[in-house]
Amino acid sequence: MRSAHATEDIRAAERAAMAKAPDGALMQRAAAGLAAACIRLLGRVYGSRIVVLAGSGDNGGDALYAGAVLAGRGAAVIAIAAGPRLHQAAADALARSGGRLLAADDPGAGLAIAYADLIIDGILGIGGHGGLREPAATLAGLAAAAAGAGAVIVATDLPSGVDADTGVTSGAAIRADVTVTFGTLKPGLLIDPGASHAGAVDLDRK
Repeated sequence: MRSAHATEDIRAAERAAMAKAPDGALMQRAAAGLAAACIRLLGRVYGSRIVVLAGSGDNGGDALYAGAVLAGRGAAVIAIAAGPRLHQAAADALARSGGRLLAADDPGAGLAIAYADLIIDGILGIGGHGGLREPAATLAGLAAAAAGAGAVIVATDLPSGVDADTGVTSGAAIRADVTVTFGTLKPGLLIDPGASHAGAVDLDRK
C-alpha cells in the first residue's frame, strides 16, 4: 500500500528540513535525483537533445540544476522560461555548464521542443492550482506533440497543471512518461486524472 501526504504537511516538513540543511542543499539533492532518472531513461547522455521547461519557483530551480548536470555530461540542453523570471542561481549554473536559455516566445523555443529527445517539466510544483496559463499552456501543447514524435517527458515532483492534493486537472496540463517525486508521494499522483498524467512515478526519498 502506498501512502501520500497533503501539500500542507509536505510544506511543513520541507521547512523543517531546510532549517537544518545548508542553503540550497535540498534543491541540489532533488536535482541530482532528477538528473539520475533522466540519465537512466536516456541511456546515452552525450549528444542528447534536452529541453527544460522552467517556471519561476523551486521546481524550475530543480529542473534547471538537473539540466546543468546533463549539460555537463555532454547533452545539448535548452531551457525555456515558462514565466517572467527564472531561479537565477540555477539558470546561471545551466549557462556555466553550456546550456542555453530561451524565452517562451523565442522563435527557437518551438523547434527545440519539437526535436527534443527528453523534456523536463519544471513549470509548476505542489503549489500550483488550476490549469496552466499562457505561455505555459502552449509549451505543454508543444511538449505533447513532441511526445507523439518520440520525446520522453519527465515531470519534476508533479506534472504541471495537476493539483497535488486532488489530482484534478482544470485545463492544460503536462502529461508525463515519468514523474520524479521527492520525499513522499502526493495524493494527486495516485488519483485520476492526475495519476494518468504522471506516468510511472519514481519516488526519490533523499
